[in-house]
Amino acid sequence: MTELSLPPHLATGGAPLAGLGGLRREVRAFVAEEVARGSITLGQQTWTTFDRDFSRRAAARGYVAMTWPKRYGGHERSATERYVVCEELLAAGAPLGSHWIADRQSGPQILRHATDAVRDSILPRIAAGECTFGIGMSEPDSGSDLSSIRTRAERVNGGFTLHGRKIWTTNAQHADYLIVLCRTEPRGENRYAGLSQLVVPLDDPKVSVRPLTNLAGVQELNEVVFDGNFVPEANLLGKGGDGWKLVTEELGFERSGPDRILSTFGVLTVMADLAGRTPDRHAAVEIGRLVARVTAIRSLSLAIAERLAHRLPVGGMATVMKDMGTTLEQEIPEVARRLLDLVPSPEGDRHAAALATAILNAPCFTLRGGTREILKGIIARELGLR
Repeated sequence: MTELSLPPHLATGGAPLAGLGGLRREVRAFVAEEVARGSITLGQQTWTTFDRDFSRRAAARGYVAMTWPKRYGGHERSATERYVVCEELLAAGAPLGSHWIADRQSGPQILRHATDAVRDSILPRIAAGECTFGIGMSEPDSGSDLSSIRTRAERVNGGFTLHGRKIWTTNAQHADYLIVLCRTEPRGENRYAGLSQLVVPLDDPKVSVRPLTNLAGVQELNEVVFDGNFVPEANLLGKGGDGWKLVTEELGFERSGPDRILSTFGVLTVMADLAGRTPDRHAAVEIGRLVARVTAIRSLSLAIAERLAHRLPVGGMATVMKDMGTTLEQEIPEVARRLLDLVPSPEGDRHAAALATAILNAPCFTLRGGTREILKGIIARELGLR
């Protein structure tokens, strides 16, 4: 197995990814260039790591906005081609944080639901790797119950004024925009009614970003406070009151991609590499089980990607995939701790540093994108059990 690359039986991918070996080799060559440049530290960073210059170089290779129309800077390639590129970059631990959220979900939402003015202004900059987005969903007093949000947008001449707070917002300190879920109408008996999504510029002095440092000592998460900043009417996505429908659609993108199974992939390859040097049947069985689960969940992720590309509903599929994927991501470093005679250390060799990075970041995996408890409630409702 080539370290920190997808193993051959995963790289071929079966029928959905057949014939894309040339693209995969192209991306691996790009990764090798970036490793030599020093922008990728194998196994020691996550896909949320921010590097705008890397995003510009990835965009210049055509690896951002791959499926979008060419009029917006896209490349009109298939969802499976995009999947190949994404999983190779994720498996390598590339620093995707500058463009990932914009490419994964914010851009598609704007493409589908924004005004022409917003599309023309923002999408080409995302496609060029020049524009960063954050997710404006969670709030301090709402947890994963998005229907209880308190951020409100009051209608004024020409648009809205925004008041409220968002929290756990990844890379908000770098972001140019947030797509903010807010109330444009008072909450009534239907708690999902009266919600809307706004594309909110963050360069307004009435918007403040407050850092939240994580276990790894990194400022990745933030609290964002809106204190009456103006948002033009043109920045409303869809129609007023469409917010719940749009955020549900957006979560389909957020919860179903390869980022939900590959955050600790570097540690899995470290295990395979080290275990292969001193063959051990117990280690082989443990690693085999993990690889089998990666393969199965990846198949579901691919199926969801195809449905999303054709604007088909994914329902609980994305929820199930996210729950299984992030649970697996957390288990991989735990298995590594049991199997490897290795002391995790950020200052150690590449194996020890990869394990330390995974251990410090793993607790957040089952929180971001919806907590495990909330997801299981959604799955139960989908199955008619609640």
